[in-house]
Amino acid sequence: MSSNASLETTLTRAWLRRGALACALWPLSLLFRALSSLRALLFRAGVLKSTRLPVPVIVVGNIFIGGTGKTPLTIWLAEALRDAGFQPGIISRGHGGSDGAARAVGPDSSAREVGDEPLLIARRTGCPVVVGRDRGAAGRALLAAHPRVDVILTDDGLQHYALQRDIEIMLFDGRGVGNGWLLPAGPLREVPSRRRDFTVVNAPELTPALRAAVGGAPFRMRLDGAFAEPLLRPGQRVPLASLAGRRLVAACGIGNPQRFFTLLRGAGLDVAELPLPDHHDFLDRPFAAVDADIILITEKDAVKCAQIENLRNDPRLWVVPVTAQLDAALAEQIVEKCRGCSTA
Repeated sequence: MSSNASLETTLTRAWLRRGALACALWPLSLLFRALSSLRALLFRAGVLKSTRLPVPVIVVGNIFIGGTGKTPLTIWLAEALRDAGFQPGIISRGHGGSDGAARAVGPDSSAREVGDEPLLIARRTGCPVVVGRDRGAAGRALLAAHPRVDVILTDDGLQHYALQRDIEIMLFDGRGVGNGWLLPAGPLREVPSRRRDFTVVNAPELTPALRAAVGGAPFRMRLDGAFAEPLLRPGQRVPLASLAGRRLVAACGIGNPQRFFTLLRGAGLDVAELPLPDHHDFLDRPFAAVDADIILITEKDAVKCAQIENLRNDPRLWVVPVTAQLDAALAEQIVEKCRGCSTA
């Protein structure tokens, strides 16, 4: 395991309880809280300038650092809005992209240039997608290129107050709020009481304790993944259960790898775990020494592996697509809010 991955693992474990490391960092978290609160206040007061786009803006984000399932939720929401008659467009910072300028994302874009998650979203939804460090500039570029777009989703960006928004969706997973402290003593970017329009929890079960921790009358989201397909032959899906009995390794470069491993075990598979850092670029050939019949990877990792010659031709690599499942009432309420939004 790399030093970065080891540090990430150490902090992630520390953030789930109020142990010695978290307590040692707690004074710094008070400073972080004061600075982040001041920044939000300056935006609300108009001292720091923000951009208003001429169409409704929906932010899908989190306060828990790392992956909670924002990309599957964004894909689900884009499809729900399209079913309701909207023409959604999507913007993102483009983690892993080569620069911060606004850049259109197509199904054949380079993951190194636009980021893995935006590329996956573009492929799965078929919606216009633009990435850029400045979300406002990305939104303007998207609307200029696609004037029929009448609602914009921003994948992540809850703390990007430079872009005004009409609807905020705050996403948690089964870890809830961890130890409840802000960075660096805990996993939170903002306090759990932060206002939002909708709360979604990506977890197998919405327990009373989890519901109380996240607040906000949450909707539960689950990720379904019942099939796998070879990276070499997309579309040739087989049930996950049919892979039982093979020598399986599950490799995962997402914010919460355990979620992927749990999904596979829930399908009856016995897998060896190979967690990788979030947004891993795979240029270090992490599978070269892996002894397995099949290496199961996520779609997010697959978009990068498919663009690396020595990986896209590896017959051991199989992709496990996942789909978000949510209560239809959430989509109905979001659609209603969008229709009630005034445009600039």
